Amino acid sequence: MPPRPPADPPSRQCGVDEAGRGPLAGAVYAAAVILDPSRPVPGLRDSKLLDAARREALACAIRSRSLAWAVATATVAEIDAMNILQASLAAMARAIDSLGVDPGEVVVDGLHVPRTAWPSRAIVKGDRLVAAISAASILAKTARDAEMVALDARYPGYGFARHKGYPTAEHLAALRALGPCEIHRRSFGPVREAIAQRELAFPR
Repeated sequence: MPPRPPADPPSRQCGVDEAGRGPLAGAVYAAAVILDPSRPVPGLRDSKLLDAARREALACAIRSRSLAWAVATATVAEIDAMNILQASLAAMARAIDSLGVDPGEVVVDGLHVPRTAWPSRAIVKGDRLVAAISAASILAKTARDAEMVALDARYPGYGFARHKGYPTAEHLAALRALGPCEIHRRSFGPVREAIAQRELAFPR
């Protein structure tokens, strides 16, 4: 049985989640949200359980009704330099620091917590158990998806607007055919393999 969240969350509980640990391209995004108990947002769920239109509608409601919210990123260069877990935690810490409101407690989806001055704990499947984490997952996901759609225009041929950088069959085929572009994570295995294959096919 997964752990149950407290029945009455602490005042100014800050939910934190990330989006984009699995993709082969693009920054990793994180969001931090402090919900306003007097202005609830009905329908909050793990962003992965919502379709795109519902996520966008909830993201608008979260931004307008929350006590505080922030979205932050860690770049592809940071991901390659420090690994995806540490980059995700760095993005989370930046989001918390950007809130402008001191949280009473920080609750994070998963197994790890970022470095922060506030009392913090990780909750496995927290994005399905804690409303503030669900809200953070929605903001992180919608922000990252919007950025990948924008990057699709700058880097045509890879299909970023469709797969958002995840290792789909379409993406892997494009990676083999075109080689990696500027926003591909060179520390990830499929990208390294594509680089090696192109070096064999087109030796210097």
